[in-house]
Amino acid sequence: MHIAHYITRLIIGGAQENTLTTVEDQQHLFGDRVTLITGPGVGPEGSLEERARCSGVDLRLINASRRSIHPWHDWQTYRQLVALLRALKPDLLHTHSSKAGIIGRAAAAKLKIPCVHTIHGAAFHYGQSRVTQGIYKSLERWAGRRTDKFISVCDAMTEQYVAAGVAQREKFVTVYSGFDVDPFLVPPRPPQQIRSELGLKPEHIVIGKVARLFPLKGHEYLLRAAEQVIAQSPTVRFLLVGDGILRPQIEAELTSRGLRDHFIFTGLVSPDKVPELIHAMDIVVHTSVWEGLARVLAQGLIAGKPVVSYDIDGAREVVVSGETGYLVPPRSTAELASALTLLASDEPLRHHLGTMGRVRYTDPFRHQTMTRRIREVYAEVLDSKGARST
Repeated sequence: MHIAHYITRLIIGGAQENTLTTVEDQQHLFGDRVTLITGPGVGPEGSLEERARCSGVDLRLINASRRSIHPWHDWQTYRQLVALLRALKPDLLHTHSSKAGIIGRAAAAKLKIPCVHTIHGAAFHYGQSRVTQGIYKSLERWAGRRTDKFISVCDAMTEQYVAAGVAQREKFVTVYSGFDVDPFLVPPRPPQQIRSELGLKPEHIVIGKVARLFPLKGHEYLLRAAEQVIAQSPTVRFLLVGDGILRPQIEAELTSRGLRDHFIFTGLVSPDKVPELIHAMDIVVHTSVWEGLARVLAQGLIAGKPVVSYDIDGAREVVVSGETGYLVPPRSTAELASALTLLASDEPLRHHLGTMGRVRYTDPFRHQTMTRRIREVYAEVLDSKGARST
């Protein structure tokens, strides 16, 4: 197959890692011809461009491609994408993320190229005004008529898009966002060594959160719950993996609350360091208020750690209360604190829940499983149109 992928920018993030892993697998495991089209990977989140180049990916940059809406940049992106696709002549275009999905599907429709779109997280979500949500729903319905197949990273995304009238249910298929599970099964380095490097002591119970320090990631709720958790379990330490624009604000709030000594910030880390940091944790917590299905939930479980998450979007598809961790109502702090305190005080329970999660979710989240299923979607689309390459 000759597949082109388009994503707005190649920063360090779940959707971007999913996309790049798919491209790498197609090229190296299946021998496909693949082109990855994206914008500059700039920003405090870090970039995956170097990884893409080192892995031999055919990477094409459109300088005008940006995350924020900008009519002139967006029009330039559309024109350049059309010109690039016209020159490449791919069998199929696969778009990722909301903005790239709209621009990319418009370009594919103009050139009559079959198109698949992955919903990594709903374009319309909590935190937007009703007007903004309405605009995004209208755009998604428009683009939905120009989409041959949707890939959802969780069933919850399908339900939301069908309910919004974007497309009929038969157009959707769920494929979990895969990754290399091996470093989560076997620690790359001894966890005690990592804990020591972070200034942690053997008696510390480590509650870790892996997320950019950005709005909608819910760090403010964790900070409010932390005071209650520490009062019950003084040996708890919170490990925040990631960086972003909210770090000064978060650190200032911790200092004002007298909690700064209970929090450790790693700053920006490369994705290959995440497994060893998760192995250094005792509990994984995720407090985002908007996300398709955060990869860290599965990563934590595969590493044998219980997970506490807000009950949003696809979280309930892997976090089963009392079986692999605990789901709590979104934006609650009392129930979040209660679940974390319970786990912090019960090591056998932590071990049991983590083991159950590892058994259930290791195979479904292997990146090879993801890419194989995605290629099956491509084949179905291309065969239905008689457009498959020989």
